[in-house]
Amino acid sequence: MRDPRSKKVVALAPSGIRKFFDIVNEMDDAISLGVGEPDFDTPWRVRDEAIDSLTKGRTFYTSNAGLKELKVEISRYLDRRFGLSYEPAQEILITVGGSEAIDAALRAMLDPGDEVLIPQPSFVCYLPCTVLAGGTPVVIPLKEEDQFRLTPEALEAAITERTKVLVLPFPNNPTGAVMEKDDLEAVARIVQKHDLFVLSDEIYAELTYLERHVSIASLPGMKERTVLINGFSKSHAMTGWRLGYACAPQPIIAEMLKIHQYAIMCAPTTSQYAGVEAMKNCDADVERMREEYNGRRRYLLHRFREMGLSCFEPFGAFYVFPSVKEFGMTSEEFAMRLLQSKKVAVVPGTAFGDCGEGFLRISYAYSLDSLKEALARIEEFIGELRGQR
Repeated sequence: MRDPRSKKVVALAPSGIRKFFDIVNEMDDAISLGVGEPDFDTPWRVRDEAIDSLTKGRTFYTSNAGLKELKVEISRYLDRRFGLSYEPAQEILITVGGSEAIDAALRAMLDPGDEVLIPQPSFVCYLPCTVLAGGTPVVIPLKEEDQFRLTPEALEAAITERTKVLVLPFPNNPTGAVMEKDDLEAVARIVQKHDLFVLSDEIYAELTYLERHVSIASLPGMKERTVLINGFSKSHAMTGWRLGYACAPQPIIAEMLKIHQYAIMCAPTTSQYAGVEAMKNCDADVERMREEYNGRRRYLLHRFREMGLSCFEPFGAFYVFPSVKEFGMTSEEFAMRLLQSKKVAVVPGTAFGDCGEGFLRISYAYSLDSLKEALARIEEFIGELRGQR
């Protein structure tokens, strides 16, 4: 019997995030700081809207591209929050989370051999989605000394005549790095010079702690070159609702819609009605959650300083990315020993690319009590390691 599996899929590595949490599930008294999922409940007004939609029998398919009302509210939200202007009927597609939007965008834009520039460390799906779409991933290593930002020099050096798309994963998972307006303007000049397109994953756009997020699509000449990816999971604590969206020029959205029609049909109807309420009336809820995350962020950085653990200051998302290079072991070995010894689960930096070696991703999307206990255990662990040297 011949092998029924696709060689392309067999060659893909499974997500490096899940390994540790399969072990955690079998442990008593373990604390996980690895999953990027808000610990807040979805705002009640959003849940009420979903319940109301069910009681009214709104259990039908929506338009493939999504509810008109939701696309209108997304358009208003993006204008209100980030100064972006998108035409709801032609330039917005509602998807099953941001991940579907990333997959559909790459499949809609790539031909075999087209190169996609992927700054790493970054979210785990960009590289496999590029491969599955027939593209060629080209990794750009980000450096701690640059605050894990994409520099113009690194971008320029990675471009070839086959380069078509740049993934811009900021605010960044796993590092918490951001790109400010000056950084984006330098990138935009290079993108336009080489006639490239940008896939801008802005799922953490609402979670910045010094300045409001700036989208590269808002810069002159960039809207027509950008596919903006966003959603409700992180900003509105709606991970399980599986609701995201893509905004892009009409020709790109039209091709993404074909893929979405055949693979998905439409995003969940109940989630879409809930999303309308989230866009219209939840700015205050988002602000409250952002303030809470910021307090946790400052607490972790303070505790790391007390421990003498090196960590650059992140200004976005809800992750810190401390260095463990001083301990002379790989990130995976450190994480495994921490889990086995102190029952604290974190993610090795290498889960997000080889250049994540020597770092850990720690999420602060957890209660302050859980963070305090976990950090006490981590401090005890590194104290023991230092005592052995």
